[in-house]
Amino acid sequence: MKKLFYIAVVVIALSSCSEYQKALKSEDVSVKFALGTELFDAGKYNKANRLFVQIVPKYRGKPQAEKLMYMYSKTFYEMKDYYTANYQMERFVSAYPESEKVQEIAFLAAKSYYHLSPVYSKEQKETVDALNKLQNFINSYPDSEYLAEANTLVKELDFKLEKKAFEIAKGYNKTGPYSRDYQAAITAFDNFIIDFPGTSLKEDAMYYRLDSAYKLAVNSVEWKKEQRLKDAIAYYNAFKKAFVESKYSEEVDAMYQELETLLQGYNSKS
Repeated sequence: MKKLFYIAVVVIALSSCSEYQKALKSEDVSVKFALGTELFDAGKYNKANRLFVQIVPKYRGKPQAEKLMYMYSKTFYEMKDYYTANYQMERFVSAYPESEKVQEIAFLAAKSYYHLSPVYSKEQKETVDALNKLQNFINSYPDSEYLAEANTLVKELDFKLEKKAFEIAKGYNKTGPYSRDYQAAITAFDNFIIDFPGTSLKEDAMYYRLDSAYKLAVNSVEWKKEQRLKDAIAYYNAFKKAFVESKYSEEVDAMYQELETLLQGYNSKS
């Protein structure tokens, strides 16, 4: 019984392959369209794509073109060819702005660049592109059923840029032991706090800014030391104002005590 079942499966598979190969070689575009649609609906996007590639130019201007271009552009997305998916989907949106599928395709076009966004430690060009494309979608379709997901993707990509900027600033503080650049770290964290005012990394950023200012002050040459001590204490006060209860409270209070002690030495000389 099992042997008969396997034979039947093989026969069906060979028949299916034979049908597909015939369609690929056929000159009849309607055969390719029909089988491509069947394969698309079955989730066999690679095979469907091979058929659609052959007939897209021949359906230009015909009533079936909209459906064909919808399936064709979506096969690239399902095949994870996101650059081509974005290109073909944006063409669909431009060609069929009144289509009932336009919001879905416009969203997936933008989401294609979300998939291209690399980890935060790498160059973030695709992340910026994805943010721009998603924001354009949100602006164009403010009532879309895809709006909530689009906003979620924007938040995720925004955090990736925040993390990238934060780690660059932190790198100036942590690289070493002889190549640390505390002044550059302070400037980078100042810019980070201005550029990302609502960031969840604000407490960490303000801590490392203070830490950089503290290390710059205590290791400073004598003629710059007094002013740098005052600057570091100002960063301490800003931190304490922003975070009365902090996971860094013990460390920052210890920094402050040392900074105050060193500064009192200058005050006693005045």
